[in-house]
Amino acid sequence: MRQIRLIGAEGEQIGIIDTRDALSMAREKSLDLVMVSPQAVPPVCRLLDYGRFRYEQQQNEKENRKRARAQEVKAIKFRVKIDDHDFNTKTGHVRRFLEEGHKVKVTIMFRGRERTHPELGERILHRVADTLADVGTPEGMPSMMGMDMNMIMAPKAAPKREGSRSDAPQSETPATRPAEAPRSEAPANA
Repeated sequence: MRQIRLIGAEGEQIGIIDTRDALSMAREKSLDLVMVSPQAVPPVCRLLDYGRFRYEQQQNEKENRKRARAQEVKAIKFRVKIDDHDFNTKTGHVRRFLEEGHKVKVTIMFRGRERTHPELGERILHRVADTLADVGTPEGMPSMMGMDMNMIMAPKAAPKREGSRSDAPQSETPATRPAEAPRSEAPANA
């Protein structure tokens, strides 16, 4: 008869007992006898509800996949000669990404002679950072890489994973309304 080291349902050490006795204990408690460490001498087994164990394991894997997906780096591109409406639209997209918990790589694309004026691109990146200061912060200073100038924005606070879906439509609506208000005021002031 083979002996095993048995661990109870609550994690307590029961001791070294015969396999048949362990199986009968599992039947009495309506649990499963699961081999935890077959290489050990004697092998280690545990009393547990295997269906519930598998369910919890799958839920943990699912949650880990969600977290991994939530840490993507999104990218948005601006041009040096960008109009106010385009700027507001693109910063709205960046705002949404930041509220979802993503990092955002903001890129200014230069063409031809625009490259000789990197201060224009820097000005736009600072304007993006100032506009979105309530939801995100730049991770560093803007850096020039080839024909592009990049800046990475990180969300200020961790997103509410469970509540963000129900809050998302509400939070997007106010985010777009303030962006529209300055446009309607700008022609009135000009």
